[in-house]
This record gives sequence, C-alpha cells and structure tokens, in this order.
Amino acid sequence: MTMRTRTLGTTGPQVSALGLGCMGMSGMYGDADRAESIATIHAALEAGVTLLDTGDFYGMGHNELLIAEALRTAPAALRDNALVSVKFGAHRAPDGEWLGYDARPSAVKTWAAYSLQRLGVDHIDVYRPARLDPTVPIEETVGAIAELVEKGYVRHIGLSEVGAETIRRAAATAPIADLQIEYALISRGPEREILPTLRELGISVTAYGVLSRGLISGHVTPGQGFAANDFRAHTPRFQGDNLQHNLGLVESLRKIAEQKGVSVAQLAIAWVLSRGDDIVPLIGARTRERLGEALGALDVTLDADDLAAVEAAVPADAAAGERYAPAQMAMLDSER
Repeated sequence: MTMRTRTLGTTGPQVSALGLGCMGMSGMYGDADRAESIATIHAALEAGVTLLDTGDFYGMGHNELLIAEALRTAPAALRDNALVSVKFGAHRAPDGEWLGYDARPSAVKTWAAYSLQRLGVDHIDVYRPARLDPTVPIEETVGAIAELVEKGYVRHIGLSEVGAETIRRAAATAPIADLQIEYALISRGPEREILPTLRELGISVTAYGVLSRGLISGHVTPGQGFAANDFRAHTPRFQGDNLQHNLGLVESLRKIAEQKGVSVAQLAIAWVLSRGDDIVPLIGARTRERLGEALGALDVTLDADDLAAVEAAVPADAAAGERYAPAQMAMLDSER
C-alpha cells in the first residue's frame, strides 16, 4: 500500500487520499479503548494518513483531547505532517442530549478558542460548522471563520451537510476548501445536485459514513444488538426489516468482493475513491485491525465491469430507512 494524496478544492491543503474519522473513539458507537484509539491514530500516521477529522462536541471535548495526546506522543515527523479538521457548533447536555446548533460569529470564535486549547495547537487546519444554524446567515458564520483565517488561527474553511444554495452563498463569502457530507454506496443523495455544484465551484468532498456506520462493512450480522450508548441502536437503517433488507445488499456486494479477493469494506471504500480525485473518504476505524483493512482499499482497482457489477448489486436509493432518525434528518440542510 502506497499512500496517495488529493487536494481539498482549489484553495485547500494536500491531504492523504484517505482520512481518519475519529468520532467513534469517543463513545458514539459504544465504549472505546483509549490506548487502542491512540495506537490506531499512530498507526494511521505511520501509514501516511495525514488528515484527522473530529468535532469539538464528540464526547464533549474528549475526542479533541484524545487527538492531542496522540499527536503529542507521536514521532515529531509524523506529528508535523498531521492536519486536523474540526467541526463546531453543536450544543449538548451533560447526558449527551443534542440541544441544537450555534454558529453566531461570537460563538464561532469561542468554539475555536476552546478547540485550540484542547488540541494543544496554534491553528486548526480546516474549520467548519457541523450543521447550518437556521437562525444565522451562512455568510455571517463563514465570515467569522474568515476572520480567524486572517489572524492565523484557522488555515482553511470547510462546510458540513449543507445544500447547493448554501454552498454557493458560502463560496461567495470566502474560499471554501471542502464539504463534509455522508457519501457511500447506500447514501448517494449528493450526486443529484450537491456534487455538481461543488465541482462547478472547485470545492472538494470529505466523505464520511463511507461504510454507513459499519452497515456495509461486511461485519454486521442479522439480529446483532447495539449498546444503549451506540447511536446505531436508534438509526432507521439498523432497525428490523430495514436491517434485513440492507444486509441483503451487503451479501450481493460480498459476492463481488470475493471474486476480486478483497473484503466487502475494501470494495465499498474503493467505490467511493473511484468517484473522483476531488473526494477524500474518511474511514472511521477505531482499531488497528479495522484501519489495516480500510487502508487495503487503496490497492483495489475497480474497472468498468467492476463498477457496473457494483451498481447492479446496489443501485442508487437501494437502502431501506433514512440515514438518521427523523429529528436529526430535520437538521440537515443537505436534505432539503
């Protein structure tokens, strides 16, 4: 495996072709092992992964502190190569309840100050609102980040889960490096309007959920239960008949993967990689074993016949169930 690189938009940084999404290391998928999480980040850096993605609300700051420890204990050369992408703006209660979003200019600067402190860095490489704050014009939010760029606290501006109109308004305010959005074989909504808009404007995608939270990894089994602190326990695609249907799609993928001598996860990640050099998949590995499997996708080449077979096995809109529960779907500007 040789790590390739891709550039985030026409104005953004050069990053590894795969990034590491660190959210799952802070409890969103149930309990995680701190030592293994740090070892996984170190292994990713050693493999040439340079992009680490987090959110200041992942574990209410836990994830940023974890990344800070991992970077502090990594060899200097690897630490210096790392770029950190941070989402901000979510309000959460002590019990983890989601309370909404705040992207006012004053809040933007406050969130950034806290992230810089927790991460132990003097700048954030890519900074983005986690969701559109419906009470604040995107121009004001992006303008506040642009002020942080001018002062050296932020290097590049990103967006997350917003639609084409919002993207255009944001790009008219300041240079945008990338949009972070869920994009996978069974989450192909961005192809309709968002991806064409991004390509017109020279903005890249950092794609999260490329394995649909493990659903199309080949590792989820029928009847598998999820812990109360694993948000998949409340996600429609993992419930009842929806899960059975979606795992049927996975078995269709498994046949293709076996013919190529790769895992289902590697096939699914390779498909996202094949969608264009302006797309950087974020792999949500929490262990070195899963990281190693995901990195193997870089060595998977999909020709026209392979892509046609995958498309036949899992057509667009083939999944059963929404990707989030209704209350969370209502917060997505990208779904309007």
